[in-house]
Amino acid sequence: MSNFRYTRPDSFPPIVKNLIIINVIVWIAQLVMDRHDGSFSFLTSKLALLPIGQGFQPYQIATHMFAHAAYDPFGRIVFYHIAFNMLALWMFGRILENTWGGKRFLIFYLSCGVGAALVHLLVQFLRMDYSSAVGASGAIMGVLVAFGYLFPNTELYIMLIPIPVKAKWAVIGLAALDIFGGFSGGDNVAHFAHLGGALTGFIIVYIWNRNRKQFY
Repeated sequence: MSNFRYTRPDSFPPIVKNLIIINVIVWIAQLVMDRHDGSFSFLTSKLALLPIGQGFQPYQIATHMFAHAAYDPFGRIVFYHIAFNMLALWMFGRILENTWGGKRFLIFYLSCGVGAALVHLLVQFLRMDYSSAVGASGAIMGVLVAFGYLFPNTELYIMLIPIPVKAKWAVIGLAALDIFGGFSGGDNVAHFAHLGGALTGFIIVYIWNRNRKQFY
């Protein structure tokens, strides 16, 4: 099974739908409550993944993946962060949920988010980096890796690239960009969280796929 064909293009399975709803509700709450703070971070600072020893709380390993950037440093609303993540979740997550079922997809998605958080915290600790992180991007990277693993030859159309790209090459390219960005730094993106989610997703889908093949 290396190619996916859209047999149900209008499907919107329940786990993906509810994950998107939760993320949007949290983002709206951030828009409302963050204005209570002059730095526009009242609620976001509670939900974000903070460095160990710098305000970190264990619950943030879960909450960070349901929060997104709400305001930039100038107080302007940030929309693209949640928009791109939720679009990717809908596009690729619904295919995985239809393939695996809701329970397995939810376990996979949350595990990727936790894996992203743990790798991010480890790298922060080693680098003595004190920045916070929010967003579902780590879990989304796990979803993209799983899609690329299960449907590697599905052709995708990517912005600014005039020709279709096979899923496996698109995922490898994204991972390469995160590796480069993680080591070069300076762009305010949690690249190692992305890589943590990608690695977690690959390990899980590899194990699941291998175990399934043992029964053939």
